[in-house]
Amino acid sequence: MATSNTAEATPKTTRKGRRPARERIFEAAKELFYLNGIRAVGVEGIAAEAGTTKMSLYRSFQSKDELVAECLRDHQNEFWAWWDDAVAPHEGDPKAQLFALIDAFQMASCASTSHGCPLANAIVEINDDEHPGRQVITEHKNEFRRRLRALSHEMGAQDPDQLGDALMLLIEGSYVCQLIFDRSDCPIDSLYWSVRTLVDAHIDGD
Repeated sequence: MATSNTAEATPKTTRKGRRPARERIFEAAKELFYLNGIRAVGVEGIAAEAGTTKMSLYRSFQSKDELVAECLRDHQNEFWAWWDDAVAPHEGDPKAQLFALIDAFQMASCASTSHGCPLANAIVEINDDEHPGRQVITEHKNEFRRRLRALSHEMGAQDPDQLGDALMLLIEGSYVCQLIFDRSDCPIDSLYWSVRTLVDAHIDGD
């Protein structure tokens, strides 16, 4: 017998319905924002993808802005977990840690599922300085800069702040290149060489 809640009968809802609505909404939003952009994705589309309703979304999150910020925080946490995994085998060797990061970055960038840095992508769409998502991005990029400067200092760079900032420019530029160029012929292939040249120019004895 048909009911008024026809959404419950769809395959998507049946598949996802066992998990809490908040979890489904969050996962749907995170994926849609990353693939399609923040502005292009509305709360109705998120609710439909999650197999729930707009009312349920607003019971879980006060606003779309809050949902955006939470998705970006999750991307941020994933990034630092990735960073820690990459550098852990090279504890005490900052140069090896840096090049392990560059290797891991290039491998991740070549994946077919990669659409650039989700936080860098989002900053283009968030102009309001008070937006909670922008605050997450600013915090993340400041920490990224701090860590690269710290690695540069540990490597013995003549000017660690300058080297750290130059490394950040190379890496952030690589995110953009992977969105523009075909993966078979992308400037990101020169990232390792560029970093090596930059590091050698800033560190005595290499």
